[in-house]
Amino acid sequence: MGSQTVDAIKQVAIVGGVHGNEFSGIYLIKQYQAQPELMTRSSFNTETVWANPEAHFANKRYLQSDLNRQFKNTDLADMTLTDYEQSRAKVLNAQLGPKGQARTDLIIDLHNTTSNMGACLILTQAGEFYNKMAAYVKMQMPEAIISRDEDHVAAQDHALMCTLGRYGVLVEVGPQSQSVVRQDILDLMHKMTQHILDFVELYNHNNLPQLPKQTEAFRYLHSIKLPMNDQGERLGMVHKNIQDNDYQPINPGDPIFTLFDGTEVKYDGATTVYPTFINEAAYYDNNLAMSLNEKVFITLEDA
Repeated sequence: MGSQTVDAIKQVAIVGGVHGNEFSGIYLIKQYQAQPELMTRSSFNTETVWANPEAHFANKRYLQSDLNRQFKNTDLADMTLTDYEQSRAKVLNAQLGPKGQARTDLIIDLHNTTSNMGACLILTQAGEFYNKMAAYVKMQMPEAIISRDEDHVAAQDHALMCTLGRYGVLVEVGPQSQSVVRQDILDLMHKMTQHILDFVELYNHNNLPQLPKQTEAFRYLHSIKLPMNDQGERLGMVHKNIQDNDYQPINPGDPIFTLFDGTEVKYDGATTVYPTFINEAAYYDNNLAMSLNEKVFITLEDA
């Protein structure tokens, strides 16, 4: 076994229920609380956190504000932001953070999507630790999808809960309808979480296996909205060829929307893109149809 790494991860938090109607994370942390050996490793301590129980009891994503949009440094410091989720964010920052000087080395934030995204590991920052984690998880779990999201944005400017920790990732698993739990989706979330915990153990002991030099990933570009008129009324829907085809290529000229009068709207971009969060139910309040991504590769220098 290798020597302890300089950058050892000593404190891990697994967080469920940031969104009250995404059930897998809530039930997974309950399972880990009942069977702590599932989350126990020799080189670090693991705690579980139920982030937004009141929203869960109300069977809603959130009560007043989306909790997973409250963690920019400026918002955490703003004492005029006092609705339920804004207040919860400050409590979580005190419990797990404080952001920028966090007592928690790694936050694993568990989420569900109604979109057909499978098991997706979302990285919010760049760096060797994340790159090695991505390579390890993909090697152990070939069906996993790696998303680099907006990893060019500084942690202090990220609004996501997982950026409270020194490191933070999201485990996003779907398709699962809001306010239900599915065994196949819960199993995928458990499987990916176990691989992350195993990775940290091996990383701490400087004992990682030979990792692939290149790992396929997707980086967020921008989101596109459903077709609407000037009054903000929806004029169409996601095209049937796109529905459920998360991470499958959209080429210039491919139909992406069907208007209710039958007209097809084609993708007018110049390059091939890869859609995620297709027709996500939680994003209908913003009329978002999907996120578009580019395919990238994570390269390990010393692999």
